[in-house]
Amino acid sequence: MLPSGEQIVIAHGDQRAVVTEVGATLRAFTWAGVPVIQGFDADQVPGGARGQVLYPWPNRMGQGEWSFSERVARASLDDTEHGTAIHGLVRWRPFHVEAVNQNRCVLSLLLHPSPGYPFLSELAVAYHLGRLGLTVTTTVTNRDEVPIPFGVGFHPYVAVTTPTIEGAQLVVPARAFVALNERRLPNGEILPVSGQQLDFRERKSLSGHELDVTYTELERDDLGLATVSLVDAAGTAVELSMDRNFPYVQIFTGDSLEKGRRRTAVAVEPMTCPPDALRSGKDIVVLEPGQHWAGSWRLRRVES
Repeated sequence: MLPSGEQIVIAHGDQRAVVTEVGATLRAFTWAGVPVIQGFDADQVPGGARGQVLYPWPNRMGQGEWSFSERVARASLDDTEHGTAIHGLVRWRPFHVEAVNQNRCVLSLLLHPSPGYPFLSELAVAYHLGRLGLTVTTTVTNRDEVPIPFGVGFHPYVAVTTPTIEGAQLVVPARAFVALNERRLPNGEILPVSGQQLDFRERKSLSGHELDVTYTELERDDLGLATVSLVDAAGTAVELSMDRNFPYVQIFTGDSLEKGRRRTAVAVEPMTCPPDALRSGKDIVVLEPGQHWAGSWRLRRVES
C-alpha cells in the first residue's frame, strides 16, 4: 500500500497526470514526458504541501478561538515555527474516487465537523486533461444546517527544466500584495506592488529574489482569467490561470525547503482568500445550507 493511496492516472495526447487518493493530491503532470509540476514519487509522502488541496482554509491561520453561525472553533497549530495552523484539514485524508475516465477523474470528501472546523461540508475535485492543458475544478457543498464559511487553495510547484529557478523569468499580474507580520499572518494592510522588489507585472528574472508573497488585485483577460507565467532559463514556459473565484495567489520560491528541493521549482498557489481569513472574515466564501460553490484553475505548457 502506497503512502498516498490509490494512484489515478489520466491522459490526453502526450499529457499525463497522476492524482492520489490521499488528499486528492496532484502528484505528477507531464507534457511530452517533461514535468509541468515538480511532484513526488509514488512511495513518498509529499513535503512542502506539494500538489495538495488546501481546505477549508489555505495558507496560515492564527491561534485562538473563532466563531461562525454560533459555533466556536479552534484549529490545532501544526506550523510550530510560526505558531499557526497551515493549509487546512484535508491534505492527509483519503478521498472517495467518484469517477475515472481516460482524461478526467473526480474525487470527493465529506468533511465532518471537528474542533478546528465545526461544520459539515462536501468537497469534490475534478481533474481534466484537454487541449488547454490540465483544468482543476473544485465544488464545495454545504451539507450542514447552518451557513458555513470556507476558503480553498491549491499548492502545485511549477517545474523548470534547469537544475534551479535561477535565471527563470516570472510574471504575476497583481497590483497589490498582502502585508504580513513575523508570523506570516496579515497585519491588515493591502499594499501596492508598484516600486517594490516583488512587482512582477512585467516579466522579470527570479535571480536574487526570495518570494513567499500573497498577491491580490489580479489583472484579468476578457475571459476573467488571471495568468501567472514562468519561463525557465532554457526557454520552457508554463502558465497557471485562475478564474474570478480565486482573487489571491501565493508565490513561493522554496527558499525554506529541504536540501534538494530549495529553489528548484516555484509554488503558484491559487487561493480564494488571504491567510487567516476564517478568523478575520476577509473574503471568505459563505454558503447557505444546500448551496454549492465552484471555482477553476488551469495549468499548461506554452510556447515562450
